[in-house]
Amino acid sequence: MRPGQLPPLNWLRSFEAAARHLSFTTAGTELGITQSAVSQQIKALEDTLGRTLFIRRARSLQLTDTARVYLPAVQSAFETLISETAALVGQDEDARLDIHANMAFTIFWLAPRLGTFLDLHPWIRLNVATSVWTSENVAPYASVEIRFGAGRWEGQTGEKFAQGEMFPVCAPWVADTLSAPRDLHDLRLIDTPGLRQGWDQWLMAAGVPDGMEIERHWASTYVMTFEMARQGTAIALAHSPIVDGHLKDGRLVRPFDIAIPMQDAYYLITPPNARLNAAARTFREWLLEQSPLT
Repeated sequence: MRPGQLPPLNWLRSFEAAARHLSFTTAGTELGITQSAVSQQIKALEDTLGRTLFIRRARSLQLTDTARVYLPAVQSAFETLISETAALVGQDEDARLDIHANMAFTIFWLAPRLGTFLDLHPWIRLNVATSVWTSENVAPYASVEIRFGAGRWEGQTGEKFAQGEMFPVCAPWVADTLSAPRDLHDLRLIDTPGLRQGWDQWLMAAGVPDGMEIERHWASTYVMTFEMARQGTAIALAHSPIVDGHLKDGRLVRPFDIAIPMQDAYYLITPPNARLNAAARTFREWLLEQSPLT
């Protein structure tokens, strides 16, 4: 590639979408092209750059170190184009609400409530980005973030929004087969990595001996663990408030009353240098009113 020359924008769009979703198929769906087209464009981009961007596995993608460095620059460039184009055509910037939130929280808690929020404020235009891990910088332009963790992020401050309890959940017919926590040794248990608490802590609180062998499985997001629990495939370790909707409609039940307090919590974050326009201020006020802590 000659100095000053850029790869085609459609290649960069495919790279950004695939890196965000870690899926060529999902990226293709978002962009309105085939999985094969996404794969071909990214291969062309890698050949042009002379760098590998993805580690391709049988059923998954992983970003290389090069891609992790390159991705924020590509996303920032696209966001600049979007914002400048919007300003050029006269879009009302005060109506734009850019949210970056934890995926499970967005799907299971926020999304069911957004209809009410938009009914109250029909002038607002949403732009929601989700991620599994806090470190994923999928929305550097966000004016509001909802993060899950210990509440300590360099250069950022937040307000604690929700902090619940951790407990097992499963399909109703699975719960009917359980009479005591010891019965879990016969079943599959699924957990989510990256949390400071898990099955070991809950089993200890339930009085289950340390030596009891369990069949442990892992999934990176509660979207997967809840679905496996709902299907009766495994028993998931969940926490409120994100599982509350499943419990309310009966898709999942708590087989035992034992729960442990969560060490981590959900925080409402204002990123450094974020512009709190009218839409962002309105959303923050509404969200804090919905807080289970109030």
